[in-house]
Amino acid sequence: MTGTSDPAETGGLRFGYGTNGFANHRLEDALEVIASLGYEGVALTLDHDHLDPYAPGAARRVAAVADRLRDLGLGVVVETGARYLLDPWRKHAPTLLHDERERRLDFLRRAADVGADLGAEAVSFWAGVRPDAVPPEVAWDRLVDGCARLLEHSEVPLGFEPEPGMLVETIAGWRRLYDTLGRPPGFGVTLDIGHCRCLEPGPVPECVASVAEHLVNVQIDDMRRGVHEHLEFGEGEIDFPPVLAALAGSGYRGLVAVELPRHSHAAPDVAARSIARLRAAWAAARDAVRPVETVREGSR
Repeated sequence: MTGTSDPAETGGLRFGYGTNGFANHRLEDALEVIASLGYEGVALTLDHDHLDPYAPGAARRVAAVADRLRDLGLGVVVETGARYLLDPWRKHAPTLLHDERERRLDFLRRAADVGADLGAEAVSFWAGVRPDAVPPEVAWDRLVDGCARLLEHSEVPLGFEPEPGMLVETIAGWRRLYDTLGRPPGFGVTLDIGHCRCLEPGPVPECVASVAEHLVNVQIDDMRRGVHEHLEFGEGEIDFPPVLAALAGSGYRGLVAVELPRHSHAAPDVAARSIARLRAAWAAARDAVRPVETVREGSR
């Protein structure tokens, strides 16, 4: 961690929790639990039960959620990875790569509108898995076109997430997409810390530093090399204090939201354990950096 700033002097980190890890709760109850545990924000997945942009009265529902977030003092990012929302037979289809990609683009535009109404810090999305019948070059062109059209529509910063197994699964893939789009200012990156351990060749703190200027959204979870499975902290291979120090030292001020979408069966307990472990890692990050800074001060 040599060379990183003291996290205590960078304004700290803001921890959040993903509502996709509270799938068995009413949204209002999930927000209450998350706030009560001391989280400062939520990564809100637009979904059937929590906040469906296609439901009757959606505008009134969005306004009510915005009021509740404000009352609880929770920041928010909008996530768009709901399962079976657009197709009851296929988990994440259609994506921007499919023949029916206009349905996905319509959903993403609605998500951007919801984000604007909620005062969201970012709207996060991904490429999707390339359908077998779609050639790679066609899939790439469709993705670029869809991202460009979403950029024209959205008033909220977009965070594109590299996702294992999808057309864009690494930071290098995001850079290629960013360059192809002409490096637009509204097109940032959503970085999942677990994905960095799963796929990226370098250490996780180096992944954070490599995209620091483009970060608009961070998801955090534990993971093992080569295995795309979101794990509770301590169950994988990531050393979190250096990661949190890298985030703080980079100047990132957005949410760092726990991403455990398969843990809804024990959501309150998992969320409580997660915030305790994040706070412990954060304290260790501060303690590790301070001695370095103290030595520097003493040598002047």
